[in-house]
Amino acid sequence: MTTTPLPHLTLSGSPREQGLTHGRALADDIAANIALYARRLHDDAGLTDAEVNARAAVYLEVFGRADPAYREMMEGIAEGSGQPLAAITVLNARYEVLYSAWSAAGVAHDVDECTSFGILREAATDGRQRIGQNWDWFPDVRCALLRVEEPGRTVLGFTEAGIAGVKIGVNDAGVALCVNGLTSDSDDWTRAGIPFHLRTWRALHSSTVAEAVGHLTTGVADKAVSNSANFMVGGPEAVVDVELAPVAANEIACEGVLVHANHFTDPAALGVTETWRHWPPTTYDRNDRLSTLLGTGPVDPAALPAKLRDHENGANALCRHPIAAQEPHQRIHTALSVVIDVDARELSYTAGPPCESEYTTVAL
Repeated sequence: MTTTPLPHLTLSGSPREQGLTHGRALADDIAANIALYARRLHDDAGLTDAEVNARAAVYLEVFGRADPAYREMMEGIAEGSGQPLAAITVLNARYEVLYSAWSAAGVAHDVDECTSFGILREAATDGRQRIGQNWDWFPDVRCALLRVEEPGRTVLGFTEAGIAGVKIGVNDAGVALCVNGLTSDSDDWTRAGIPFHLRTWRALHSSTVAEAVGHLTTGVADKAVSNSANFMVGGPEAVVDVELAPVAANEIACEGVLVHANHFTDPAALGVTETWRHWPPTTYDRNDRLSTLLGTGPVDPAALPAKLRDHENGANALCRHPIAAQEPHQRIHTALSVVIDVDARELSYTAGPPCESEYTTVAL
C-alpha cells in the first residue's frame, strides 16, 4: 500500500487572512464541494434552490452573530476561492440543512456513517491516551488537513474544503475531537442554534475537556440546539463522549475503552426518537464489531490500523466501500480514518478507506 496524503495547509494571521489562504489554495476543491452538496440537497433532501438559499441566509446571520471571527474566515474563503458567500455558507451549515431534511424525511439510514473510539492510558499497552474514528461520507467529497496558528492556540486537523476551521483534530493543549452524525425527530434547522461546524471549531480551541464539552453543548439548557450530533472528546485528563440532542445532552465517560457509532445509547432518556429506528442501519454492527475488536484493553496501538481496516459484516463493515447495488447518490465510503495520540499531539490518518493506503502521521 502507498500513502495518499491530503492537501496540508498552514493558516495564520487574522481570520480573514486564514480564510483567504484556505480559499486560494483549495479553490477547485471548494467548487467541487459546492456542486456536491447542491446535488445532495436537491436529490436527497428534495430542497429547491430557493429553499437552500433561504436557509443559508438564516445561518449566515447566525454565524455573524455567534462568532464574527468565524464569519470573517468564511468571507475570506469566499473571496479567495471566487465563490459567493452564500455558497460558502451552505457548506458551513450543511450539517443543519442536510440532516434536518433527512430527519424530516426519516431517511438518514441511507447515509448512516462514522464509528469513533476512545482509549485511556491504562487501557493502552504504551500508556498513551487516544481517540479516533472512521469517518464515512460521500466518495466525491474534497478534504484537507489544516494547521491553524493563532495567538495562544495551534490546532491541527481535518476539514472539508470550504468549511472554516477544523472539525476532527487536536490542539496544542492536547484537546482532541472526533465526530459522529446522529438524527432525531426533534431536529429542526429553524431553531438556528450554534451550527455543528462552529461547535467543533470552538471545542478545538479549548484548554480542557470540560471546556470543550461546554462549547459542544451550548444551547441545550435553552432548547436552542438545531440538530442532534455526537462528539468523542479526548484530553490529557479524560476521554468523554457527548450525545447531543436538541432537547438534552448525555455525557458518557470512558472507563478504559469506549466506542460510539450513529445511535443514541438511550434516546428515550433524552426525550427523542431516532427517525430511522424502524430500519436496520449499519450503526449497531459497526459499534458492536469495533467494541469486540478493541475489547477492554490493553490495546496495542500498533494494531489499531488493522482493526479500522476490518471488513467483517460486508456492507456493514467498519472499513466501508461504495455498494454498487445502491443508487449513486446513496453510496458512501470511509473518507477518512484517523487515530489521534492525545499525549503526543499527533494525528495519523488515511484519506479514503484505510485498507487502501498506509497511515500518514502529522504532529504538532
